[in-house]
Formats: sequence, C-alpha cells, structure tokens
Amino acid sequence: MLGRPTCYASPRLEGRECGEKGGRGVYARERIARGELLVVFAGSVLEGEELGDLPADQRRLVLQVDENHYLLSEVEGWADWVNHCCEPNAGLRGQVTLVAMRDIEAGEEICYDYAMSDGSPYDDFECRCEAAGCRSRVSGDDWMLEELWERYRGHFSPYLQARIDNLAAAPRRAAAPRRRRRPAARRAAARAG
Repeated sequence: MLGRPTCYASPRLEGRECGEKGGRGVYARERIARGELLVVFAGSVLEGEELGDLPADQRRLVLQVDENHYLLSEVEGWADWVNHCCEPNAGLRGQVTLVAMRDIEAGEEICYDYAMSDGSPYDDFECRCEAAGCRSRVSGDDWMLEELWERYRGHFSPYLQARIDNLAAAPRRAAAPRRRRRPAARRAAARAG
C-alpha cells in the first residue's frame, strides 16, 4: 500500500545543520562516483497559481518540474536540504532525480545549480555560494544563459531542455534557405509530364 511520499537519499550522504546557505545542507559521508544516484525528490504537485498561497518557509521546499507544475516536499528529512551552487557537483537526471556530475569527495557539500530546474521567478534570491563563477543572484531566468547549456547538457529538467532546444534551433530555422515553390501550373505540368 502506498503511503505518504518519501524522498530517497543515498546512504552515502548525510544532512547537517550549517549556519550559512539557509541553515542546512547535504554532505557526502564517503567518496561518490560520477553518475551515482544521490537523491530522488518527492512530494505533492502544485500548479503555479497555488505558489502564492505558500508561506516562505514552504516555498523554499518547492522544485519546479514542468512549465506550470511544482513539487512541494512534504517529507520530514534532509533530502530536500540540497543547496544551490553556481559551480555544482550534482545535476538532474529527469525531473526529480539528482546524480553526481563528477566524483565527489567525502565531506564535500552536495549542490546543484537551480538553473537546471527553475524556469520561473518563484524563488529568486541573492546567491551566497562563494564559487569563483558565482552569478551573485539566482533567478528563474538563469536557464537562458547559453554558457550553461553545454556545461549542464543532460542535467536540465526535461521541460527546460525542450525550451533550450527550441531557442537553439530558432536562429537556424530563421537562417535556413527557403525552397522556392513552383507556380501551381508548372507543378501540375511537371507531374503530368
């Protein structure tokens, strides 16, 4: 029988309280190999119109999973404590699965770039990741930064990857040569002859 939704967190991870970055984080207990499953998020799906009704502390537990759909964690536990970083070691595989993008050493914080999942401004904030390439502000428009498209290839949520593919193809469509159409009389003559 199905019960309340539960998140999965690898037993090789642990949640810790930490004063910076929102007060909590997820850390590697031991070395983790690239591609290894880290977390599977779970919760209730909300539509965008419902986000405004959430208190700020709950809104922090929301993950955008599609154009107007958001996953609200209702799970007690630390799997949802994964913080943002502009130079992440983890990325999405699908909509709700987080995997290691590179080998991760014991004691290292598990972080992913929220640009991989967020495509709307429901949770914009000042970034405190302190990475060398920190963007200083995290917004729902960060997925549009072309320099991230290649860096995070294969780690964007599917709905964002579709947006990226459409944007990347748009200039090619506009620049593609148009086939000249023959007048209807010439097309008919060509078919008959």
